[in-house]
Amino acid sequence: MAEAADFQGMRTSPARRWLRRSASLLTGAPLVAGLLCGPATSTAHAAEDATGSRTVDVSLDTFTPSTPGEKDTITISGTVINEGKQTITDAHVDLRVGQKLTARTAIDRAAERTGYDPGLDGAEIDDTYSVEIPRLASGISHDFRLSVPADELDLDEDGGVYQLGVSLSGQTANLPYDHVLGIERTFLPWQPEAPEKKTRLTYLWPLISSTHLTSETGSDEQQTPVFEDESLAAELSTGGRLDELVSLGKELPVTWVIDPDLLATVDAMTRNYEVKKGSTTVPGKNQAVAKRWLSDLEAAVQDRKVVALPFADPDLASLAHRGKTVSGSLSHLQPATEVAATTVETILHVKASTDFAWPVEGAIDSSIVDVATSAGAHNVIARSDSLQDNLVYTPTAARPIGGGTTAVVADSRLSKAFQGDMTRSETSTLAVQEFLAQSLAVTHQAPDKQRSIVVAPQRVPTAAQAQSMARALQALGNQRWTQPLDLVAAADAKPDPDANTTVPAASQYPGKLRKQELPVEAFQDVRGTQETLDMFEGILTQADRVNTPFGRAIDRELSASWRGNPMAAEQYRSGVRSYLRDLTEEVQLIEKSDVTLSGRSATIPVTVQNELVQGIDHLVLRLTSHNPTRLNLDGDKGVTEQQVRIDGGHSQTVKFPASANANGQVQMTAQLYTQDGQLYGKAMNFTVKVSEITPTVMLVIAGGVLLLVLAGVRMYTQRKRAAAHEAAGAESEGPSKDDDTASDEAASTRGDIDSPDPGQASDLGPDIGPESGDPSGAGEKVDR
Repeated sequence: MAEAADFQGMRTSPARRWLRRSASLLTGAPLVAGLLCGPATSTAHAAEDATGSRTVDVSLDTFTPSTPGEKDTITISGTVINEGKQTITDAHVDLRVGQKLTARTAIDRAAERTGYDPGLDGAEIDDTYSVEIPRLASGISHDFRLSVPADELDLDEDGGVYQLGVSLSGQTANLPYDHVLGIERTFLPWQPEAPEKKTRLTYLWPLISSTHLTSETGSDEQQTPVFEDESLAAELSTGGRLDELVSLGKELPVTWVIDPDLLATVDAMTRNYEVKKGSTTVPGKNQAVAKRWLSDLEAAVQDRKVVALPFADPDLASLAHRGKTVSGSLSHLQPATEVAATTVETILHVKASTDFAWPVEGAIDSSIVDVATSAGAHNVIARSDSLQDNLVYTPTAARPIGGGTTAVVADSRLSKAFQGDMTRSETSTLAVQEFLAQSLAVTHQAPDKQRSIVVAPQRVPTAAQAQSMARALQALGNQRWTQPLDLVAAADAKPDPDANTTVPAASQYPGKLRKQELPVEAFQDVRGTQETLDMFEGILTQADRVNTPFGRAIDRELSASWRGNPMAAEQYRSGVRSYLRDLTEEVQLIEKSDVTLSGRSATIPVTVQNELVQGIDHLVLRLTSHNPTRLNLDGDKGVTEQQVRIDGGHSQTVKFPASANANGQVQMTAQLYTQDGQLYGKAMNFTVKVSEITPTVMLVIAGGVLLLVLAGVRMYTQRKRAAAHEAAGAESEGPSKDDDTASDEAASTRGDIDSPDPGQASDLGPDIGPESGDPSGAGEKVDR
């Protein structure tokens, strides 16, 4: 049922008044009998329950004009439905004007009433403006349209808020006399002449959405973004939620409050993008939709006031109540605020104010204010049901709360006017009229005080809610009792000295909202992801390729949009964390088999593989011998390390000099580290077998012994022959030329045996080839 204020002074025809008096007497007869006899009372109550003022449902679908003037004709259309079991006859639909409501609380009470109250709902106006319905069977509906000139309502020339009721009266078989069977109420804001001091009204127009982008991007130069799905395209398309907000907002005197994450996401959609589909991705197809929406928005905000929230609209209350216990959580606010201004200016080409923080539903406490202002904001958008006043009027929104901070307190009634389902025309119509009535009531509270009132509606209004909001603001366009004011000016308005400036304690934060906050585990996840990201960036040659997508993804993990959806929030954090871990594992040590070291010295090779697209630097490979007395590294050391630099898609083999002191097995560990000493990736363990004399060496030695034996036999044979030649020569003429040749050959033979060994058997070369410079295969995963 709609809110209502009773009307008085209605004129009726003599015949109608006679019928009404007769109906009252007939209705009162069974009640009098009930005073004399108990059973009669029960019968009367049963009859009332069956055919009372709730028998017929009356809906009001249109009310025009919403803020009528003296020369206007008020037209109301709607539908009546007989929800009772009996047929209604001789029915008629009439307007009823109740008394003027002078307080906002009176409007609240009228809105809560149900059923017909003759003392409050007022009398019917002249039956000239009635709609007759001769017969209305059970379950049957009937449309109606009432038109009444405003000057027929005898309204106060000073203006005010009135209750306007639409009732159906008729007869039933049980009660064959004219009585009210159904009624619906709405509000009539009446201000024939503009007051001397109008209320300055600031209306926030939020452009905020949930998270649609993942942390994943393509390996191409453009880093093609990956979307979770195509649901954002539906919001941007004609008639979609975000499309309606832009098309409506461009004609309204509002302050745009924008989450830069939405702009960045839509901007990414204007180019090539991918959409997740199972375990793979498919090309996105809504570039044209995104381009049109951004173009329309850019045109809409030119020369208008724009407020940019920190990137991804962080949940300030969750940070204040739970995030502060996890180190590093608050450090994300400042970067999110800085990137907000840059994003808005880059995409929309307007300068946005980043001096405002907006906690969820405007609920604040001292800890929330501290967090909200920690990134440099000086204004906190609160709501009057959080920072309450005990005044008889609604004070100006701006009020100082200490520390150079201003609380901009939005009016609770006006801010919550369009919550709920506005898809039904009746719900929307009643909400619009109540909003207008409350705004006029504010003006009439203290006509000698010009006040500045702020309206902060729901953060993510639906298309229907946006349409209802727009209808209300359009109705105020004549500026008969309000005038528009932007949020920045509202924050700078002179505060009311009597307004409450005491910020509630944390214990007063609403329990319902506290239950929706991000858990402590969420902030621990964020810290872990940030630490991994910091380490990963430290080894990359193009760190910005991971800093931007992952930095913004971490901002999204802190978004207020996750309220009420903790499972989706956890899944998003897990997805970011897993994808980052997969990237870091693209830089790893290649497993190696056990190594055999023959001889006293050698080199031990370890291979590092980089399957990322970009190169890595500032990475250190450390090799440790667990038995340096048996096998030491780099000159009597148990540990040695070398710098690693590898281009994208390549691997590098690092060779470590080693010296053996004794035979046996030695356990070795290879581990990557960042330059600041943090562990990177998994360690690799392998075994080195130290053996100075190996089967190969034995073969070499055996071969050498055999050569010596053969050389000795040859020398013996040659000397024996030489001696025989000398003896024969002595018997003949003497020495000859052949004898000299033989002596030379013998000398030559002795020289071969004594020649030094050109090398030592224990001197070993590397056990694997030089580092590979080939790019990774086409089937390998390529990342940043």
